[in-house]
Amino acid sequence: MPQHHESVLEDEICQHLAANGWLYSPTDDGYDRDLALFSDDVFAWLADTQPVELAKRLKPDASTAEQEKAKSALLQRLAKALSADLKADGGTLAVLRRGFSDFNATFSMCQFKPNSGLNATTAAKYSAVRLRVMRQVHYSRANTKKAIDLVFFVNGIPVATAELKTDFVQSVAHAIEQYKKDRLPKGEPLLTFATRALVHFAVSNSEVQMTTKLAGKDTFFLPFNQGDDGHAGNPLNPDGGSSTAYLWERILQRDTWLEILQKFVFLKKETVEDEYGRSRRKSTLIFPRFHQWEAVTT
Repeated sequence: MPQHHESVLEDEICQHLAANGWLYSPTDDGYDRDLALFSDDVFAWLADTQPVELAKRLKPDASTAEQEKAKSALLQRLAKALSADLKADGGTLAVLRRGFSDFNATFSMCQFKPNSGLNATTAAKYSAVRLRVMRQVHYSRANTKKAIDLVFFVNGIPVATAELKTDFVQSVAHAIEQYKKDRLPKGEPLLTFATRALVHFAVSNSEVQMTTKLAGKDTFFLPFNQGDDGHAGNPLNPDGGSSTAYLWERILQRDTWLEILQKFVFLKKETVEDEYGRSRRKSTLIFPRFHQWEAVTT
């Protein structure tokens, strides 16, 4: 049955995730657009998993004002690590996989699934990972009215965005155009290449497209579809829902999503020459297409 409004598709995605291990924010209250972080989850993660290290920066006997100042400084340090030069091991992947330091404290920002459940401490830390989906995120520092339909976080760090369209009204091509024309990365931390969101999904009821780098009109999207019996696109959903439900039911399934971030996303760094023979360093973020992920995991 076609869904006539984007909000209905948002509801479907968010309700499914909220029922399957994700935290859900129906608004963007608490989101810091300047740092592009959701600080409540940053500190909840650190308090749950690294209280000793956190106490080095947030002194238990400090006043409320001192605590707030220390929190702000720690968030600034995290943002600096995320925004650091990719060639110097900065960016979202580096922080999620290796953490960051703040003076005399060292913090991990994610625990990926251990190879076995024998280590109770590691297993507990993995269970503590906070995945969050947030709706209508006002991300822009230049235009406070601009909002992205969905943003997906890991422990307060945004790792993906999505613009949604319903086929009854608009196609996935309209979401792509929205990213190209109205989601310009300059000056917007959330949208800056590889230093916050790693992938951007254009989603309709029938198709998914993705890009890892927003570059205005030069943004290049790739299909993130299942394929339909040798053809492009997706088959009809046998349960009668959206043909793209595999995105939130399979790809965004908690274990799968964290495994993708751990093992399948790759930042390729290379030296290339331009037409005049001048060398420069180039970074390319590789996010697996659906069939690439499925071929390895099934």
